[in-house]
Amino acid sequence: MNPKTASVATGPVSPAAAGPGGSPALAARLREAVAQAGGWLPFERFMELALYAPGLGYYASGRQTFGLLPQGGSDFVTAPELSPLFGQALAVQVAQALQATGTDEVWEFGAGSGALARQLLMALDADGREDLRYRIVDLSGSLAARQREALAPWVAAGRVQWLARLPEAIEGVVIGNEVLDAMPVTLIERVAGQWHERGVVSQGEGFAWARRPTALRPPVEIDGEHDYLTEIHPQAEAFAATLVEHLARGAAFFIDYGFGEAEYYHPQRSQGTLMCHQGHRAGGDPLTELGAQDITAHVNFTAVALAAQRAGEARGREVGLLGYTSQGRFLINCGLPGLMQAAPLAARANAIRLLQEHEMGELFKVIGLYLDQPWEALGFAAGDRSHRL
Repeated sequence: MNPKTASVATGPVSPAAAGPGGSPALAARLREAVAQAGGWLPFERFMELALYAPGLGYYASGRQTFGLLPQGGSDFVTAPELSPLFGQALAVQVAQALQATGTDEVWEFGAGSGALARQLLMALDADGREDLRYRIVDLSGSLAARQREALAPWVAAGRVQWLARLPEAIEGVVIGNEVLDAMPVTLIERVAGQWHERGVVSQGEGFAWARRPTALRPPVEIDGEHDYLTEIHPQAEAFAATLVEHLARGAAFFIDYGFGEAEYYHPQRSQGTLMCHQGHRAGGDPLTELGAQDITAHVNFTAVALAAQRAGEARGREVGLLGYTSQGRFLINCGLPGLMQAAPLAARANAIRLLQEHEMGELFKVIGLYLDQPWEALGFAAGDRSHRL
């Protein structure tokens, strides 16, 4: 079916690069992509370009995206920027995983500002792991430069390496903090009982939503007959599968905001989870402020776990859950309360936000995966919710 005739605009025009931070050059690149796609561009591809187009996308243009306050030009704060105690607590789990898997490398995907890598290296060095090597896989050249600055002592010692692609075999403990939510998603919506995929069309100097019929469906049936907008996550699932294909020995831990499948596709979650971040405010229109705002969606942790397990089965290897729980419970299990007691009062105030339910403690989840042989991961010792995936 011709996308031009199948597409039906469903929303108002969103002026490209509106506001002080939008990039006219990125808007032009996206209009070109729409034209090359025949006039209708799947949102997944639009999101990919808006975030990662070389030199133009949000994560590829050298913007200072991470930080505590908007006055510094940042748009959001991640746990390592909020408190160094986050990395210190996570290092307890990493150290146990290194011992359990008999490995001596940490692999971090999407290392952001380098804050988490610095915290982990400092804590693990203090624990006697000066032999540990740290590998970073990051698509952003500008962020890699910032990471090199943060990790200068370990770079000078030859202990940190950056890779743009995966090697044939990974042996080590894999870490990903807020990396899955930055992977482009496919938008699908049920309108008057029929499922459609949302895409983007050009309209003047701006963009508008459009939709066309699709065979795509959520992984579970959505009860009710009401209109329903949601996301599916082919890129996050492909990433999990690819990681397992390359993992020769080790374990993996991912921290992000999201839900298990039943909660993700609850009938009342009829507007999906797609959101933008700019100036430490959530909301906005993903078709505007191009290159100047983050675009993200919550993670379907069930889909990530299943993709990893299926990839393991295809290799004849067992991949399973070490556990799944809230960030707050995970950090408590890893000893964050004790670290807070030894910290100055100001440091405790920020660290408590990592645990509080109305802050990061409940919305963020942690999932752990093992290869071949399960072991008792201390981060999931209490409050494991694997049964809810």
